[in-house]
Amino acid sequence: MAEREIIVAEDNPRDREFLAAALAGEQVRFFDNGREALDYAGTQVDPLVLSDIQMPGLNGIDLAEQLWAARPSARIVFWSQFDDEMYLRALAGIIPPETVYGYVLKSNPSETLARAVAAVFDDAQCWLDPQVRPVEARSRKAGSAVTDVEYEVLIDIALGLTDNMIGRRRYLSRRGVQSRLKSLYAKLGVDQDQFAAEGVGEAFNMRARAVSVALRRGLVNAHELEQEEAVLAEWLARERAR
Repeated sequence: MAEREIIVAEDNPRDREFLAAALAGEQVRFFDNGREALDYAGTQVDPLVLSDIQMPGLNGIDLAEQLWAARPSARIVFWSQFDDEMYLRALAGIIPPETVYGYVLKSNPSETLARAVAAVFDDAQCWLDPQVRPVEARSRKAGSAVTDVEYEVLIDIALGLTDNMIGRRRYLSRRGVQSRLKSLYAKLGVDQDQFAAEGVGEAFNMRARAVSVALRRGLVNAHELEQEEAVLAEWLARERAR
């Protein structure tokens, strides 16, 4: 039986050192960026991949989406320092049916990583870090899972855009923007009527409160907002050039 090979995508040198020790005895091929890891994994029949989430260039989510599109049988263990709902929400939207994957936090000892690797690569069983299971369940629950269009408007208000500018950017009427905001507020539990019933109706700005809740839930983070700020700047430049 041929020895299996684990393809690792990790840009941090110290994390690569940790993985080299944790995976001692395994045949491991390291890549310090997602693009090279994807290119190599795409040449394998049933690739086994261990990938960081946040990497420059091609991140772990995009790596997985593109690899699964070409190799649905690929098994991927995501190894991340983040338990943010935004990443688990993104994963929920790209995982093919019957696909085996894992999600492990970097704060765990090497023994936990080894269990996840064994479950996914040896036993063909999904493995989710206990700390992220409640977050993953919420990201899939219809009543609280934020949709793509709701996520867009969340990003827009986090970036400080007005209703008029959101409508212009997303090709919506003002009423359409307000409808999406209302739906987003409901998903986040930001309820003006409830605030009024509790006697704090004038205490909160709804947009700011929604962003606050989203940050605490991990639906957005500083890294994502920095990237979205760059995307917004490009869009504004195109608008000014018209």
